Amino acid sequence: MRRVVVTGLGMINSVGNDRESAFKAMCEGECGIDTITLFDIEKYSVKIAGEVKNFDPSTVMDAKEVKKADRFIHLGLKAAQEAIEDAQCNELDKERFGVSAASGIGGLPAIEKNSIIIETRGPRRISPFFIPSALVNMLGGFVSIAHQLKGPNLSSVTACAAGTHAINEACKTIMLGGADAMLVVAAESAITGAGIGGFAAMKALSTRNDDPKHASRPFDANRDGFIMGEGAGALVLEEYESAKKRGAKIYAEIIGFGESGDASHITTPSLDGPARAMKAAYEMAGRPKLDYINAHGTSTPINDKNETAAIKELLGGKENCPPVTSIKGQIGHCLGAAGGIEAVTTLMAMEKGIIPPTINYETPDENCDLDYVPNEAREAEIDVAMSNSFGFGGTNGVVIFKKI
Repeated sequence: MRRVVVTGLGMINSVGNDRESAFKAMCEGECGIDTITLFDIEKYSVKIAGEVKNFDPSTVMDAKEVKKADRFIHLGLKAAQEAIEDAQCNELDKERFGVSAASGIGGLPAIEKNSIIIETRGPRRISPFFIPSALVNMLGGFVSIAHQLKGPNLSSVTACAAGTHAINEACKTIMLGGADAMLVVAAESAITGAGIGGFAAMKALSTRNDDPKHASRPFDANRDGFIMGEGAGALVLEEYESAKKRGAKIYAEIIGFGESGDASHITTPSLDGPARAMKAAYEMAGRPKLDYINAHGTSTPINDKNETAAIKELLGGKENCPPVTSIKGQIGHCLGAAGGIEAVTTLMAMEKGIIPPTINYETPDENCDLDYVPNEAREAEIDVAMSNSFGFGGTNGVVIFKKI
């Protein structure tokens, strides 16, 4: 089986419009969550989210083309462009270079906008760009066209596990010889009336509207729900020998991945499903000593409790567990983009030797008793790290990276 390594990274989220500024801000404990500006929030019970700020989509696509793509595609193009530039991979065979895209919801703003047009102005006023701008796989379509990538063009639409599943699918494709390189891009922009209203109706979101900077508090005893975020993460994956031959910078090797289904409840996460996904990745990786775990850590009562228990079960008790952190306190929950952004963050933590903190951790929970690196970043030598993603529908994805 061919080995797969990561040679390029890109990221945009509510604390930074590129990987370096975003990672620095996360390590400094900055929070990008604030009052929503993307739509009129007057009638909504939840009024806060982690919006990307000061981003001009015309910087990544022709200004005349911007209206043909929804915001999640704009954000994905930004992260993908940064990852491609980072990898310096222009000489690679484009027919052997594919795309593995991910989004949990896709073009929800476009769907909402055109649904209103249908009701108020009639079906003849629907934009001809509506469908191409909203389909999840059009993220991969736009990215492949922008970079002329003619290998496999795949898409994962598995809720909050989509970004990690896209990494795993890209890895499998290279391992099995279907491509020599894959650009993974996970993007989400669902901060709309339908998105916020829908999750609020499920009681999934925090309602700390008067204190947005402290609303998302993973693993804290007083957590009361997640905060919606938006953004994109991108990674260039390559076959190891090819990357080594061309002298590429290698961030890490993917040594394990795992997936599972809860088969339990459409929205409430189980303990068993995430535990089996982690075990599959851990066994594939050869049961290595883990130096860091980037948790799914949503700031919801059940997820954080179950994830903690699953990690302890995997590693045989609290005393064997490495530092575990969640960056969702800083940027919110980016849904289908979360796995991509968190994988990039994990790899940057490995490269720079610093673990971003779990911010807003103030009151310990007896059910969440691991080392969550509370509130301040920590220097650490990270040779092996794991990143977790779990989604509605009971779909789980885990990936393990190792320095080489």
